[in-house]
Amino acid sequence: MREYLLVATVAAVVTYLVAVLAREAALRINAVAAVRDRDVHAIPIPYFGGIAMLAGLLAAYLVARNLPFLSTSNEVVFDDAGAVLLGGLIICAVGVVDDIFELDALTKFAGQVAAATVVVALGVQFYYLPLPGGGALTLDPVQAQLLSVFLVVLTVNAVNFVDGLDGLAAGVIGIGSGAYFIYAYILAAENGVTQAIAAALLTAALGVACLGFLAHNFFPARMFMGDSGSMLIGLVLSCSAISLLAQFQSGALTEGVAGARAGLVAPAFLPLILPVAMLLVPFVDLLLAVVRRTRAGRSPFSPDKLHLHHRLLEIGHSHRRAVLAMYMLAALVAFGSVVVSLFEGWRSLILVGVLAVVTLGATFVLPRWRPTMMH
Repeated sequence: MREYLLVATVAAVVTYLVAVLAREAALRINAVAAVRDRDVHAIPIPYFGGIAMLAGLLAAYLVARNLPFLSTSNEVVFDDAGAVLLGGLIICAVGVVDDIFELDALTKFAGQVAAATVVVALGVQFYYLPLPGGGALTLDPVQAQLLSVFLVVLTVNAVNFVDGLDGLAAGVIGIGSGAYFIYAYILAAENGVTQAIAAALLTAALGVACLGFLAHNFFPARMFMGDSGSMLIGLVLSCSAISLLAQFQSGALTEGVAGARAGLVAPAFLPLILPVAMLLVPFVDLLLAVVRRTRAGRSPFSPDKLHLHHRLLEIGHSHRRAVLAMYMLAALVAFGSVVVSLFEGWRSLILVGVLAVVTLGATFVLPRWRPTMMH
């Protein structure tokens, strides 16, 4: 654990420092987010946060390779992590070009697929799908590769979609990465295998790199991550899930954790559903946006100011409180999924229930209650 803490610290510090340089570079070449009608920022903000986070991840990887414990792990750990970072380099480069020149949607999508394909070709892919009771559905190579690329591209675009308020995407992915690190670490420990696994290494670095970037990105933001950042962190998160699922046999996912509810679907599918679950809110927001715009006779891709984060502002949240409310929702889903899936007993259910009540109250009741108290 101490080496993971060191790796995470390196990721945070390097991200924070490189962000200063990246911000200056973005200003010099005019890679800035112009103010549009649907935006909430009032002045142009520089991009290139993705460059800073990629630097933090690369620094963490290099440090991990030279630590006494992590450096002696199975070479698959660094093979998987290296493949993910290579894909991250590709997708970050695509995002940088988009931040400067605004690529069309098809070109950007092609870049996402290319980055995901490189990672999958280097071995970070599904080999089976877990089934209830510890069974597994073996996939043929083509199915495995297509499914792997699909999940990566889906997550990349979901994270890109949630990046609508200062600090929102970085905070949500940072929280989710923390939950995923805890799950991966406990799974390895309870199965009696080394805790040096690629998923734990990647999520430890990713979660705290997001924290290092938040120092520049929380409201009022001094810089944005841009597509270079949102696509990067989406790729790293999804590939961490794929790597973890590939490393453990399906039985370990249902029976290998003390207190786990053996035979239930949730523990077996947690590596797959957690990245999607923590992005459930933006997924639902996206679906509602498509329905809303289509019913109004507009293109489903036409912009508006009716997304969830806009509605939180409308019901009385300040910018900071709206972001914190989204953080609470992300934490509820991410950590709640881990607790309920892995540990049985009424205490875990009560804990998650209390968190849900507090989160929903802070999100939807507090903005209406506070003005009344002020009068």
